[in-house]
Amino acid sequence: MAIVLVAGILGDLLSASPLAHSSSSPLARSAIVDLGYSRYQGIALSNGVDEYLGMRYAKPPLNELRFRGPQDPEQTDGVVDATAFGPVCVGVGQRTSQSLGEDCLFVNLWRPSNATTDSNLPVWLFIQGGGYADNANFNFNGSQVVKQSGYDIVFVNFNYRVGALGFLASGDIRKDGDLNAGLLDQRKVLAWVQQHIRQFGGDPNHVVIHGDSAGAGSVAHHLTAYDGRDMNLFVGAVAESTFWPTQRTVAETEFQYERFAQDVGCGGVDNTLACLRSVDIMTIMNYDIDKPFPGGSDSPPPLWYFLPVVDGTLIKDGLYNLFLQNKFIHVPLIVTDDTNEGTPFGYNASSPEEVAQFMKNNYPRLSDEELNGINEAYPVTDPLPKHAPYFPSAAQAYGESTFTCPGNHMASMMARYFSSYKVWNYRFNVHDPAETANGMGVPHVFELPAIFGLGDTNQASESFANVNAKIVPITMNYYLSFIMALDPNVYKYEEAPVWKTWGIGYGQRLKIQTGLTEMEPVPQDQLDRCTMWRGLSKSMEH
Repeated sequence: MAIVLVAGILGDLLSASPLAHSSSSPLARSAIVDLGYSRYQGIALSNGVDEYLGMRYAKPPLNELRFRGPQDPEQTDGVVDATAFGPVCVGVGQRTSQSLGEDCLFVNLWRPSNATTDSNLPVWLFIQGGGYADNANFNFNGSQVVKQSGYDIVFVNFNYRVGALGFLASGDIRKDGDLNAGLLDQRKVLAWVQQHIRQFGGDPNHVVIHGDSAGAGSVAHHLTAYDGRDMNLFVGAVAESTFWPTQRTVAETEFQYERFAQDVGCGGVDNTLACLRSVDIMTIMNYDIDKPFPGGSDSPPPLWYFLPVVDGTLIKDGLYNLFLQNKFIHVPLIVTDDTNEGTPFGYNASSPEEVAQFMKNNYPRLSDEELNGINEAYPVTDPLPKHAPYFPSAAQAYGESTFTCPGNHMASMMARYFSSYKVWNYRFNVHDPAETANGMGVPHVFELPAIFGLGDTNQASESFANVNAKIVPITMNYYLSFIMALDPNVYKYEEAPVWKTWGIGYGQRLKIQTGLTEMEPVPQDQLDRCTMWRGLSKSMEH
């Protein structure tokens, strides 16, 4: 396995190409890859990477397959063109278009052009986020990370169903469908990789899953799936800004199913689910929207509405309990967060009462006493530009409760039950002048361009091309090293410090910051607040 290149890496990263293709002048068509059900041919890019886009990993989930788990893809004749992305899965508040649709179960792949079926390259499988409401990090271009690995990895990403189409839940769907269809889509891709990745030069025995936000929440669900049964689908995991929203049982979501059926015109019919499968997609999307939860209000509305549920099979219990009870797969793990996780979601509150209402609307089971405790833990702080006085309090409360503290819990439990020397944690603290001026600090998953390369994500930050340019190779190489060696230090950037493990007890983390990347302890006041949130997990998860 080649060592990741460090000489000249910064210049390469700063000249990264646009999202659609990693080179403006592809040399030729790539090799035809026979997957049994279809033969795919992509593009051989001029940078030594083959790109295969828009390959089907399942049948179109339409008509009778709506609200069912993914089915094997259909057989095709001839060679299928794999040079363009397929439509992304349409989500909450969206409308179908050429680029958004219900027929969306596509997988994309980048590999070294010289890879063969005997290459046995490590596989980086990325699960995008979007709050289970949309595919927010779609079609990231893996060409740069393949090149920067020394042409020693295969990179894969994909779409999965979201919103009502992915997470509508009820007893009806349990009887004549499949609950958590969006997570089952992800499981289908994990199985697809096991079956087909050798044809692209990848090693099915060395797959590392990496998700951001809801993708990181999905990583938590795959670690704990079926009470942590290890099906040998992956050997390492990265949970970037782990998202743990409210998590109900099927019975607790019947209100949502009945409300949705009534909205689309299927209320009161003999077979509600058959009616929902027959409704046209435009009508479905008219009502695939956020609405208040029972006990909440529409001011502000909840941030997320259709979400994974405890189904008793794939998801046996709440995530806090599953990790606490050691019902998860033991693999090397990276868990991350950003300094200001909650600012993109924080309510612009002017009073502690508004902070409490914001949290209540997202977690309706919180009692008045619990809400008072939250307000005490998050008093008014220094104001942020362009925001009301209690915005920082609301943002910090939501950010720690939903992202930072769940990630810390994952790290602590993996260190406790598996190995304290196989768990790493970082806080991304790279400040962007524009984000700072807008009062956003270092927001949720801000580091994505530093992981994948400038121009290779649909999230842009000019500062990574100038004032924060030096942080890009540091961040990317930590990730590449973990993908390749299950340790972020083996192939780290030469100027980067050693990233020490979480350790035993309360844990330590790496602070990634331009000009000052170093280890730091998790501060005691945050540990205390995370202890509070863990105690509130029953109210938070239902």
